[in-house]
Amino acid sequence: MTEQNKLENGIKENGESVVEEDIVNPWEVQSSSSKGVDYDKLIKRFGSSKVDQTLIDRIEQITSKSGRKVHHFIKRGLFFSHREMHRILDLYEQGKPFYLYTGRGPSSQAMHLGHLIPFIMTRYLQEAFDVPVVVQLTDDEKFLWKDLTLEECYELSKENAKDIIACGFDPDKTFIFSDLDYIGSCKDFYWNMKRVEKCVTFNQARGIFGFGDSDCIGKISFPAIQAAPSFSTSFPHIFNGRKDIPCLIPCAIDQDPYFRMTRDVAPRLKFQKPALLHSVFFPALQGAQTKMSSSDPTSSIFLTDTPNQVKNKINRYAFSGGRDTIEEHRQHGGDCEVDVSYQYLKFFLEDNERLEQIREDYSSGKMLTGELKKELISILQPLVATHQEERKKVTPEILQQFMSIRKLPCSDKYPPPDPTASSGKKKKKKKNKVECAKDNGDAVVSKTAAAEAPTT
Repeated sequence: MTEQNKLENGIKENGESVVEEDIVNPWEVQSSSSKGVDYDKLIKRFGSSKVDQTLIDRIEQITSKSGRKVHHFIKRGLFFSHREMHRILDLYEQGKPFYLYTGRGPSSQAMHLGHLIPFIMTRYLQEAFDVPVVVQLTDDEKFLWKDLTLEECYELSKENAKDIIACGFDPDKTFIFSDLDYIGSCKDFYWNMKRVEKCVTFNQARGIFGFGDSDCIGKISFPAIQAAPSFSTSFPHIFNGRKDIPCLIPCAIDQDPYFRMTRDVAPRLKFQKPALLHSVFFPALQGAQTKMSSSDPTSSIFLTDTPNQVKNKINRYAFSGGRDTIEEHRQHGGDCEVDVSYQYLKFFLEDNERLEQIREDYSSGKMLTGELKKELISILQPLVATHQEERKKVTPEILQQFMSIRKLPCSDKYPPPDPTASSGKKKKKKKNKVECAKDNGDAVVSKTAAAEAPTT
């Protein structure tokens, strides 16, 4: 194995992990820096665009008309990267439709704080732009990647759906679906899966996702399943067969490889390319070098934790940016860039003035680590408790309402396509009979190139 491959795959040497460059893919996030992933470098590697002040001002101009401010996730750079967000805003200003698509891989019964981030943003966007949301629960994916039975994965998807509903989505504009349910119930979704599968070769999939010879064939075909919700024809009960309605996908940036593939495939299938809005990773309690994970209870604050558990986890495990002694801390101050408690406050403390005061006090040494952790505990305890109360309100009937295949009230906004609109147009004669999957310059032939290749 080459040195590059060793570094890329985090091969251990002399008992130490080799992580000289950030590892970011759908299954692993690792940084060698205590400050976490270098997101500016990641934007260049992935070929996305930075959420700059021009974009923030434009969002603010639109949302202010309905009396809403730009979400603090966007203003604080927690959603920091995008693909074609300006195109989505153009459509909105022109009165043309789009929808939101996000998802969750249900690998555990209890979701953690990090899982909330894309759903909080998606709910905000649903309210701000008055658009429908589709939420994919990839229980089939977790069956392939985890040591779980199909039955367990299916039950976990329903449990996770309750947490998602508790975030406050509008049932008249939201469809939550389990892959294990929906794929067998919707021909249009399945057909779009097949179309994507035919457009991506095994070499391309291996280059993008790093599949090996020992991976089961289910893993190799799964990216097409995650791609399918990007196309409006996958939801005929919502969009009435329209294929001209694009989606915006709020997600963590480790999911971007799936949608770079989708964006390459979409024009060949005459579908709209999905737009994306990328978030930073929600750091583990032990530090920003990796993200919070359900597989490590000490790294996570779960939405099922009691107030005492929240308090104990923060006090015991939250990585501190403070100094070794009180005297040193008073003299030199703490480092907010590596302090996990401060990083969590950036997500969940909405008061900008209070957040800035905490930053100044902690950086100057006026505030100690224990006091900073106390501030975080006072924010997270009621947040988690409120979520638990909202989740209790999700009855089996409400769950069924969100997850049933049904015509949404907003579906009337999307009249079916006129079948006569394309009549009279002469079909262009194809010069060559070319397979859709043929490499036409969109293919990515190596894992490194896949992570670094810009996509239009």
